[in-house]
Amino acid sequence: MTDVKVNYPGLLKERLPSGNYRYRVRVEGKPGKRIRLHIGPDHKDFAEHYRAGRAGVEIKLDAEPVDNTIRGSIAWLCRKYLADLERQTLAGLASSLTLKKKTMYLKRLEKHYGDYAMVMPQTEVVAIRDAYAETPAGADSLVESIRSMYRWACERGICDINPAIGVAKIDRGKGGAKPWTVDDLKKYREHHCEGTTPHLCLTLFMFTACRISDAVRLGRTNEFERNGIRGLGWQPSKKGSAYVEIPMLPPLYKATRAATVQGPTYLLTEHGRPFKTPDSLGQLFRRWCRDAGLEGRSSHGIRKAAGHLLAQAGCSQYQIMSIHGHTQAQTSEVYTKGVERWKMAADAMRTLESMEW
Repeated sequence: MTDVKVNYPGLLKERLPSGNYRYRVRVEGKPGKRIRLHIGPDHKDFAEHYRAGRAGVEIKLDAEPVDNTIRGSIAWLCRKYLADLERQTLAGLASSLTLKKKTMYLKRLEKHYGDYAMVMPQTEVVAIRDAYAETPAGADSLVESIRSMYRWACERGICDINPAIGVAKIDRGKGGAKPWTVDDLKKYREHHCEGTTPHLCLTLFMFTACRISDAVRLGRTNEFERNGIRGLGWQPSKKGSAYVEIPMLPPLYKATRAATVQGPTYLLTEHGRPFKTPDSLGQLFRRWCRDAGLEGRSSHGIRKAAGHLLAQAGCSQYQIMSIHGHTQAQTSEVYTKGVERWKMAADAMRTLESMEW
């Protein structure tokens, strides 16, 4: 939808987590009350809806977006699922990143297969996956989005079978994000000195092992004191993560207080405001890495580095779980398995020392 220049007092244009926009209007005489407008300024009936909203009356459209598609089609199911996922996101029950990702892949599915019947065999999902085989990671993400959509539909009795269950991944990958080395961390800090946002960003990632979706939200309101120890506590935005509470170590405390501009979050833009999205911080962080001569590095690589360093320091997988917010032991096992195998091998070799040979 193209932007239309309007001058309507009390009109609010709000960006949704999906990237779409919605319009609301303040009720005249009651600025705290807002009425949802179901059409935009470029619609021929907008003035009527706007005037009604200013008077405190909401005019609802006769048809929802899903009603404009063939009932029982893939397009119908995609829109129904995404509409519910957007409601969950606005209610804080789902991540805006999840909504953005699912929207991107299911819009792609709808574009090419929207008129197909939603009841389809598993072989059709395999064919859809293989059609995107040139980008294996994207193909697997598309299948995962389809699987999530059908799981949602089956739970609500919309369909009986999830055709994406059992469809294998085709992306063999390279182990995900590359973990940072100690030399990488040193090189970055030598380029970005103390007191700068890039230095604070690295310190926050390293001493909290948080995801970038949480880094944009963390601030002094997350701090607490317990038995004389200052700590940080937050609920990770990733669905299914456990609440995290960790001591706030001196390097992190020092870095958060070194910034010349303080705000509601630790990390602020050059204009002194919190980052609007994790993506905006992610793009800037990759640029900071390139400036320091570190190509191909990401914030998630620091999270992995923290996990490996904790394991090498002797932390158990359950200790790493408590720091990373994992709820499944096997998730943290990836950091401890190699270290524990080395310890067991060393112990076993010591038993051979007493053997006569």
